[in-house]
Amino acid sequence: MRSKAAASSTGSTALSRSPRVRLDQPRPDRRRVLPVYDPEAFGRLSERVARFLGTGRFIVYMTLVIIVWVLWNIFAPTHLRFDEYPFIFLTLMLSLQASYAAPLILLAQNRQDDRDRVNLEQDRKQNERSIADTEYLTREIAALRMGLGEVATRDWIRSEFQDLIKEMDERRLFPLESDEGDR
Repeated sequence: MRSKAAASSTGSTALSRSPRVRLDQPRPDRRRVLPVYDPEAFGRLSERVARFLGTGRFIVYMTLVIIVWVLWNIFAPTHLRFDEYPFIFLTLMLSLQASYAAPLILLAQNRQDDRDRVNLEQDRKQNERSIADTEYLTREIAALRMGLGEVATRDWIRSEFQDLIKEMDERRLFPLESDEGDR
């Protein structure tokens, strides 16, 4: 009786004796039939292989291997030859190499396309920000020019003083000494 009371006070029942599933923690790894691999690591490996396949060094190495293969299978003693004249095994090896190289190169190209797409999107956003900044600065410069049209500058004040002096000379607000004698 006491165990039922203890069980009911903790909220557990006889049916839920299995361990509680915690939703705030990741599930433990399950056994898998297929091996687990890191796609990023595989992608980096494919890019390294594709970069190597696209070099002159690879072509030189491959040429040397083929030359040695053919020369060995032509001039070596008969019991040491492993691929006779039609070189079927060499053809198989080259086909095998090509069958692995092509998908690796395509995978590397796809990864490069993804990087280019991300870079293009970032460039587009940067260009939009630059255009918005340029438009804002253009509006600010236009507002400053309009405001400067209403501000008295040193040259404008100087020209106004010169105009006043000319006008005063014309009106003769400062009478000459010869005019005083006529009065």
